[in-house]
Amino acid sequence: MKKIVMAVCAAFILSSCAWVEVTSKGEGVRWVQSVKAVEPCRKLGRVNTKVVSQVVFNRDTEKVAGELADLARNEAALMGGDTIIAVSEINDGRRSFDVYQCVPAK
Repeated sequence: MKKIVMAVCAAFILSSCAWVEVTSKGEGVRWVQSVKAVEPCRKLGRVNTKVVSQVVFNRDTEKVAGELADLARNEAALMGGDTIIAVSEINDGRRSFDVYQCVPAK
């Protein structure tokens, strides 16, 4: 019985981990920290992202931030954007990003 409980717990923990991959289009989107970097750009909109921030314990803040940005980069690419900037703090695994087009579309 103890082995079964351990196996179920291990499966739960492993299945709760989130790995976000940047798509090939998302790789072309940069994440900037400074508002000055997007001053000459055209704002396309906003994306809201969400990942699991707590499994049994709180996940590493930098890991969560990176996954949120990766999701935003993927979404920005679908909108035709090439730059994102965070416009909110991370709250319960959620964060908002503004999407910009800084390089003129071809």
